[in-house]
Amino acid sequence: MSLMKTLAKVAIGVAVAKGASAMMKNRGGTASAGGSLGGLLGGLSGGQAQGGAGLQDMLGGLMGGAHGGTGGLGGLLEGLGSAGASGQGLQGMLGGLAGGAGAAGLLGALGGAMGGRPTDNGASFGQVLNSNFDQTPEEPIEPTADQEAAAALMLRAMIQAAKSDGQLDDAEQEKLMGQLGGDIDAQEAAFLKTEMQRPVDAQALARQVPNAMGPQVYAMSVLAIDLDSQAEAQYLHKLAQALNMDAASVNDIHAQLGVPSLYT
Repeated sequence: MSLMKTLAKVAIGVAVAKGASAMMKNRGGTASAGGSLGGLLGGLSGGQAQGGAGLQDMLGGLMGGAHGGTGGLGGLLEGLGSAGASGQGLQGMLGGLAGGAGAAGLLGALGGAMGGRPTDNGASFGQVLNSNFDQTPEEPIEPTADQEAAAALMLRAMIQAAKSDGQLDDAEQEKLMGQLGGDIDAQEAAFLKTEMQRPVDAQALARQVPNAMGPQVYAMSVLAIDLDSQAEAQYLHKLAQALNMDAASVNDIHAQLGVPSLYT
């Protein structure tokens, strides 16, 4: 498999373990666009969650669209934040990420698995991510080394956020790992287990985030939590500060994700 494929699966798995199940319980199994996780995920690809929809349907917006992958979660990530100095959006921010100073610690558990990745695949990070959801009809695009490094960073962000309320217990960890099925290899499994055991530290995470990539990492963090506790709100506040994000930018991401604002 690849970390990009793992990210696609963990995005669903964390949503199931931490968000969607709680939302369904709190709202009696119904959803409305923009007002719940179902509305958020349906809205990412232009759809609308229907009342009483099954969990898989409610998560459908994460899958992205075929033929270009401009919608879905990948499209959302591409559209966040500054276009960067290269003018190429998120993809322009990734150049050299795999060889950066923070990559050794981030990717150390993966050994030489990054060595065989293509230097260029002609696709953006968002297109590659969308193509790797199980139910996306297009063929998965093999990520470059830089895109794999970005996927590893976003995996770390999601897991750190999911643990921020102190409730990613052994049962939830097993549920998340079970979402990956039999596709994940031993190195990727070891990477995830290491991340699950890592202490929650927003500042340490932020130090590994390339300049201008903060909004994407922050958005993935928001996706991983329910945002129904002080501990989660305080974690997001610390992360936003460490990423040098202002209140308006943070609240704008929350609005795009259909979740309550962090700041008043």
